[in-house]
Amino acid sequence: MQKPNGTFTLLLLVSFLGACSADPGGSLQLEILESPALDHSGEPHLQAGPDGKIILSWLEKKDQSATLRYSVFAQDEWGNPRTVASGDNWFVNWADYPSVTVVGPELWAAHWLQKKPGGTYAYDVKISLSRDGINWQPSISPHDDNTPTEHGFVSMIGLRGKLGAVWLDGRYTSETQSHETDQGSGDQDHDGMTLRWAAIGGDGRVVESVELDSLTCDCCQTDLVQVGGGAAVVYRDRSRDETRDIGIIRLTKDGWSEPAIVAKDDWKIAGCPVNGPAIDSRRDELAVAWFTAANDQKRVKVSFSEDGGHHFSSPVDISRGDPLGRVDVSWVTDDLVVVSWLEEQDDGKAALTIRFVSRDGTAGAEETIAVTGSERSSGFPQMLATGNELFFAWTDTGEIPRVLTARLPLAGLIGR
Repeated sequence: MQKPNGTFTLLLLVSFLGACSADPGGSLQLEILESPALDHSGEPHLQAGPDGKIILSWLEKKDQSATLRYSVFAQDEWGNPRTVASGDNWFVNWADYPSVTVVGPELWAAHWLQKKPGGTYAYDVKISLSRDGINWQPSISPHDDNTPTEHGFVSMIGLRGKLGAVWLDGRYTSETQSHETDQGSGDQDHDGMTLRWAAIGGDGRVVESVELDSLTCDCCQTDLVQVGGGAAVVYRDRSRDETRDIGIIRLTKDGWSEPAIVAKDDWKIAGCPVNGPAIDSRRDELAVAWFTAANDQKRVKVSFSEDGGHHFSSPVDISRGDPLGRVDVSWVTDDLVVVSWLEEQDDGKAALTIRFVSRDGTAGAEETIAVTGSERSSGFPQMLATGNELFFAWTDTGEIPRVLTARLPLAGLIGR
């Protein structure tokens, strides 16, 4: 497809401004979809497989047991939910959600977190593979350190016929460290969370395991995409002086690159903000969105790369109110992305907010998709662009929490 020029992008933004409204019952053509998730559900995740399947996964909780379920969107509705696995020894956390994805032809993958003896924050990543999304193999761990420490914040993609996974790994953390505190001194080469990668074959064997960064923020989400025949992972880095800016590492034909910083916010904070970045790719081009509170100013930013992550444009500040972060980003045309985040409101509420941004920094109006609670239980809303639609999933924090979903058609706005 021919790349739109700047004038076309501006017209697109004008179209969005004229066609979108914060009122779902108004001119914003938001369709609330019947959610396949039951009451007492949370931790949603949206993923599009290489075959175009749109997959919603979530956790359903009953007493001390948790169940990972998923549904595939087809024929304008979510299909009957299927169960991947369940257990009464899972580590369930508002920010560290499980996932289900299609890796490639006849290969699915799912992940969750499972407790182990040794402490409150001793748990492993568990990954299960399936040939059909119905029958799941016994789970394996992508790490073999067997330490009673934290392992989580997983991102997975299919790459070169294998499953690629990144996660935050606590094998070198001390017993005094705990989730969300980052109490390590930062004086040694290894005394904090690390970022690791593993490649896993269809038979469940780990065929490659690599440490990508020796010191990261303890509990900010990672994100991972294919780009240029390889991959790019973004995460919140951690320097020895406690600067917590967004890092990127690229996998190319020459192997993994050294860690680099997307943009220098110089956010110094002696603890984890639990607010990871998001990345999306479109051929060799990347868009990265993130939250920062550097200089005590809460902001959501987005930056673009035209060369697979070697260089990034100056970041664009796109939030104007009181953002909580919890961001997502998706390309919708060659020159336009949409960024989502939670915006804090009065009375303990938060708005799932979106804004369209062109690569030259031109931004449309902020629009509200849904309103939920601002507490931790509202989790991390999900957004996914596929075809001419945007899909959303979030946790409604009413009297009985439940994962809700919606879609926003873009046809009529894009391609005019």
